[in-house]
Formats: sequence, C-alpha cells, structure tokens
Amino acid sequence: MDEEITDKAKKSWFTSEAILIGAGAGMGVDSGLPVFRGENGFWKAYPPLAKLGIQFEEMANPRWFRDDPRLAWGFYGHRFNLYRKTIPHKGFEILIKKFKDENIPTFIFTSNVDGQFQKAGFPENLIMECHGSIMHLQCMESCGYPIWPIDSGTVINIDSETLLAEEPLPACPNCKSIARPNILMFSDFEWDHSRTTYQRKKMDDWLEDKKQKKLLVIEIGAGSDIPTVRLTCEEIFQLIGDQFIRVNPVESECNIKDSLSLSMGAENALKIIAK
Repeated sequence: MDEEITDKAKKSWFTSEAILIGAGAGMGVDSGLPVFRGENGFWKAYPPLAKLGIQFEEMANPRWFRDDPRLAWGFYGHRFNLYRKTIPHKGFEILIKKFKDENIPTFIFTSNVDGQFQKAGFPENLIMECHGSIMHLQCMESCGYPIWPIDSGTVINIDSETLLAEEPLPACPNCKSIARPNILMFSDFEWDHSRTTYQRKKMDDWLEDKKQKKLLVIEIGAGSDIPTVRLTCEEIFQLIGDQFIRVNPVESECNIKDSLSLSMGAENALKIIAK
C-alpha cells in the first residue's frame, strides 16, 4: 500500500468536519456475510438452488412470492436469519466511535439491505437504504397498509435440504395476505419505495446542511456491476465534497481528480485510516 496515499487518507479522516459513508456488499464481508458474485458463489451459499439451477438474478424476483412463497421465504428468510445473528465487524465500531465520541456528523448511503448499520448503533434518520431493507415488510397485495418492521422475535424456520420455509409465513397485519421484504428486487414493479424516498429526503437535507463543511466521502465495498453507490458517492463528492476515498480490494481504481484508492477490505482500511 502506497504510504503517501494512506497518509492523505488519515489526514482527511482526522480533519473532516462531516462524513458520508457509501457502503456496498463488500462492507459486510469482514463480518462473514456472503457476496453473491457469479452463480458459483451464490450456489455455494444455497445448494438447494444449485440443484434447481436457479441463479441469484432469478431468485431475487418478487414473482416467487406468488408462484412458490415457501421457497421465496426460504431464500429471504435464510438471509434475514443470517443478518439478524451477524455481529458487525470492527470497522463499524470505528465509524460509530467517530460519530458518537468525536461528534462528527455522519450519514450512511448503502445498497445493503442487512440492517448492519442500525445494529452497529447508527440512528435510522441518518441512513438511506437505496434498495430497501430486509428488516421491513410490505403487503404483496398492496392493500394500503404501510411498510412495517419485522417483529424482533421473528424466526423463520427453514428446511436446509429443500430451502423451503415452514408455515406460517409472514403476513400482512391488515389483510392477512402474504408479506414480502421491502427490498427492490429484479423486475420489481411492486416495490413500495415510500420508506426509501423518505430516507432520500433526509439525506438531501443533511447534505444541504453540511455543504459549507469539509465533507469526507468514503465509499466502501461498492462494485461496478450495480453501480448505484459508486455513482452516488462520486456525484456528491463532485458537488460538495472535500475528499473522496474509495475502498475496495478488487475495484479500487478511481478516475476522479484528487481521489484516493485503498485496495483492501473494509475493516482493514478503516483501522489504517483511523490509527
């Protein structure tokens, strides 16, 4: 690792007056969460789907909640159970310490649906989940009942051989129809984006309030296959940012002037920057 780059990253970290964290799937790798890159990685995590020849892009589709709701909730229920028991890695601790102990204003923009930033201690009103959250549900029949959080005691039991969820499946409290995660899936025209739209308003207000401060934009673990986080972080930096740092062990290159690239994982990068 180039010592000059890490020194500049450290300086930006310690002199910043506000921080925007952009986080992709790579943010959770050091916590032990899987990244579904290619069918082999996905099928390794879900052998029953490998037997059926179903790839991630096919499974992450709302049609399964109508065609085979037990399989749909088997897949998403397994992810929910995994995220619920996962402990955020030390990098999250570094970020929350900066926010709480040093009183540095911080906002999170993430494509992750796992609720790890909330678990680490960040308040809901400082997080935008652009693809929604597995910790929140919506009615499949769009009966008008607003998005609701999954009850803290919910456990979804799943047959490990078939990946089929056991009855009863999560249901709408209002009309009793089957519920689905409030996640933006592929070919998803029924996703209720009201919660994410509200979060976007909160982020826009936060950025407007911080435009006169030295804003550090740190993008962590965001790939180029689905570039929402990368493009959003670049746009914000070019509008009002003071320094831009891209953290990614595989795709760390960045063509933005004066940006810094750290080719490493999230936890290691944050430990080095904050040391």
